Amino acid sequence: MKNTRKATMEDLSQLTELFDQYRIFYHKDSDLSAAANFLKERIENKDSEIFVAENEGKLVGFVQLYPLFSSTRMKRYWLLNDLFVNENHRGKGFSKELIEESKDLAKSTSAAGILLETGKSNEIGNKLYPSCGFEIYDEVNFYEWTNEV
Repeated sequence: MKNTRKATMEDLSQLTELFDQYRIFYHKDSDLSAAANFLKERIENKDSEIFVAENEGKLVGFVQLYPLFSSTRMKRYWLLNDLFVNENHRGKGFSKELIEESKDLAKSTSAAGILLETGKSNEIGNKLYPSCGFEIYDEVNFYEWTNEV
């Protein structure tokens, strides 16, 4: 039974709660108001694709993907930037269902594929992604420049 679907504005309240939990997981301060504004902008501006996982009418997880483009492939890529399932609902297949939604998006948009990064210490993610067909691409160095003070 499919427990995932595309997020809508009607999901904003519950999605904001999950997004805030996700940010806290990554050591950011809770900020429900900013989270709601951020998600509302993404949905309204169609900047990202967000899919949610439901269990008994309640949102329990989400995945958010942003569009990228490959010049050499002359195709779109999707960046799987955020994947989160509430800790009380982990181990029940919701993450895999959200990843399958992501793959369906990539296929339906004729994308070259999906890119993601996760920490080397993320044991769960580093087991999950290969089990869903992702391969580690270690032929390049990943660099970051930030403008944060």
